[in-house]
Amino acid sequence: MGGAYMTSYQVQILFADVALILFLARTLSALAARLRQPPVVGEILTGILLGPTLFDGVMAETLFPADIRPLLTALANIGVALFMFAVGLEIDHVTLRGRGRLAAGAAIGSTLVPFGVGLALAYYLMRLHPTDQPVAFTVFIALAVSVTAFPVLARILDDRKLSRTALGAIALATAAVVDIVAWAALAGLQASVGGAGEHWRVALILPFIAVMLTVVRPLLRRFLVPGDKAAALTPGWFSVVLTGALCSGAATEAMGMHYIFGAFLFGIVMPREGALELRDSISGRVQHITSLLLPVYFVVAGLKVDLSGVGVSELNQFAAIMLVAVAGKFGGTYLGARLQGLPERPSVALATLMNTRGLTELIILGVGLDAGLLNESLYGLMVAMALVTTAMTGPLLTLVYRKKVEIPEGGAGRDGKGLAPAAAPGAPDVIEGKDSRGENHALGRT
Repeated sequence: MGGAYMTSYQVQILFADVALILFLARTLSALAARLRQPPVVGEILTGILLGPTLFDGVMAETLFPADIRPLLTALANIGVALFMFAVGLEIDHVTLRGRGRLAAGAAIGSTLVPFGVGLALAYYLMRLHPTDQPVAFTVFIALAVSVTAFPVLARILDDRKLSRTALGAIALATAAVVDIVAWAALAGLQASVGGAGEHWRVALILPFIAVMLTVVRPLLRRFLVPGDKAAALTPGWFSVVLTGALCSGAATEAMGMHYIFGAFLFGIVMPREGALELRDSISGRVQHITSLLLPVYFVVAGLKVDLSGVGVSELNQFAAIMLVAVAGKFGGTYLGARLQGLPERPSVALATLMNTRGLTELIILGVGLDAGLLNESLYGLMVAMALVTTAMTGPLLTLVYRKKVEIPEGGAGRDGKGLAPAAAPGAPDVIEGKDSRGENHALGRT
């Protein structure tokens, strides 16, 4: 068979690898669920265990030979693109309605404080990991410790039956703001580190966004939200939506930016008003696809993580990364929420939730690795941080929730004017109510 085609051996190995990945990912995800952890913890662990960390890399080389890895990477890229489309689809401006001031205050604290201490962390790490892009490296490290994983947070809230509480709505609104800021900042950073010949292409992103908002969005609203709602849910229309998401990702990649930005943007411009049933249907179908492809991404990411040579120096670096990531995120969120009048215990719970990172962190780290801002040693330490901070969120939330978190009447920020300063004696433990969409906010699996 010619070199342009897959050999029979490659087909056999590819199919066997995907089957192995799915089996292990499902097994470890189920184990994570039994430990009250989000499934993404088990999937990240799957990637690390199948990578070069164990058995001196021999297992990884045997199971995933060099000629198979590009094929796995292609599958992983499609899965991540569709996942980012789903993240954009899930972010709803209605989530922020009536909570703008509180969400903005908490998001500012949740972003600026860890970003600030992250700059100091970057200066420390840069001495151990020299780079020819010091400014970009510094900004990237600060950004990497500032993110929150909106989808993982939604899953944790759903699992804990908190999606319909005031605290859950506040957390989702805050995480949505943090996510949007993080992706916009990462897009700008990637544009700045592009080659000199790419800068003119990056400038095309502004007219591209304008076209998406003024042309594509109205067309989607016209054809996907017709009077006959049944027409919007057909397989044909779903294929059109997926085609749009992938083409949008291809467009931003052609502009010298990462494909995740285009896929995310297409999710953002999807119709909102009168399209709840449509969005739920699309999210459910995308979830089925990503449940097959995202485990491959975790393994592709894990193949670049080698923790077998971790010594005292690496442990010191990891301790510094964890200290900055956890303390900066917790302290910033707590301070921002308290300044907006949220009582102490809900502020602690919100700060705990904002510390989860999950797949969002891995995607950002992957962009940094591809852009040459991270070497594989530092990449591995940052992946370990993403795993630990995501895994610790559940137990810490359980500790905070030994007694229900009190949010006094008006404490959800529904009037946009902040919160009552404290709960009155005998006030209800938590204000129940549906979230902004009247449904649970969750992307399902991650």
